[in-house]
Amino acid sequence: MTLAPRRGGTAIFGSILIAYVLTVVPLPEWARLARPEWVALVLIYWCMAVPHRVGAVTAFLAGLGQDALQGTLLGQHALAYVILAFVVVKLHQRIRVYPLGQQAVVVLVLLAMVHLIQFWINGLVGRPMPGAIYWLPPLIGTLVWPWLFVIMRGVRRYYGVQ
Repeated sequence: MTLAPRRGGTAIFGSILIAYVLTVVPLPEWARLARPEWVALVLIYWCMAVPHRVGAVTAFLAGLGQDALQGTLLGQHALAYVILAFVVVKLHQRIRVYPLGQQAVVVLVLLAMVHLIQFWINGLVGRPMPGAIYWLPPLIGTLVWPWLFVIMRGVRRYYGVQ
């Protein structure tokens, strides 16, 4: 049995780092409220494309990084991203065959689930409840998904991530 060397680990790590940068890039107040969850979108892509390499452990570490970056309760994003990764890895064969429009609908549900988990955690710790604008980032993430998918697929093919 010959094991092929794993390639493209830097592409996975680099894309998550770029997602972190997109998360903290300064934006005007009106645009900051509509910023999509870049790290969650990148995790969805990698969990769907290479579920044997990116899963719950990667999601947990990415979530801890997101918590540290945004100054939220430590483990809040980690919990949401682990659940997200679990669902995507379990359903990756179904999601992959959908056209981009249907994938975007699945991504909307997944991002709404992440926001719902964070909403629940914020309620448990006594943070004030946000208004309806809180649910705008999953909608924006859904609109971004087709372009992100095409870009990430190009990165995966260029670096030979398997």
